[in-house]
Amino acid sequence: MRLLYFDSHGGVTLVGPFSRRETPRYAILSHTWGSDADEVTLVDLQSGLAESKPGYEKIAFCLKQAAADRLAHVWIDTCCIDKTSSAELSEAINSMYRWYRESARCYVFLQDVSTTSADDGIAMLRTCRWMTRGWTLQEMLAPLSVEFFSREGTLLGTKDTLAKLISEITTIPTEALSSLTMNNISRHERMRWMQHRTTKLEEDMLLTLSS
Repeated sequence: MRLLYFDSHGGVTLVGPFSRRETPRYAILSHTWGSDADEVTLVDLQSGLAESKPGYEKIAFCLKQAAADRLAHVWIDTCCIDKTSSAELSEAINSMYRWYRESARCYVFLQDVSTTSADDGIAMLRTCRWMTRGWTLQEMLAPLSVEFFSREGTLLGTKDTLAKLISEITTIPTEALSSLTMNNISRHERMRWMQHRTTKLEEDMLLTLSS
């Protein structure tokens, strides 16, 4: 597992890979992908191009929020996986649920919810893209701590405080949001929850169901 390390001077360094035992406490980002050209990759970080890309906005948010929560490490799927390595990519996909589960905090960055008002932002959750994507299902269910933020970084609530609304939007029972793990959920139930969700690639839908 590779992580971004945010030092006290504002520097950002890609560190790792870490074994499960060696991994420090970390925050993790849940988001929806833009175009491939907009997203920051591991290569962009290494070549110093990260801040020039539109996708850096959510990375900057994640680093800032993690620092506020006294977490020096974060994991972000766009830039912490070497996608040129099929072995590393496969390992990441197979480990994804566990990585979200073992995170200290999961920050949901809602790109299409633009507001500094928590009340307005909560109302926008019903139509936000994040609620319709395939990969975000496990990213919502796996972590113990999930916090929802607008594009401006306004905290809208947590998985616990918004459980009733999330259940209404997704048809997922509130008890599944708070206590169950994916192993306790039947494949039939997962498929029902995925019914109105989409993924960028057709094969990704199968991966989200099996992870």
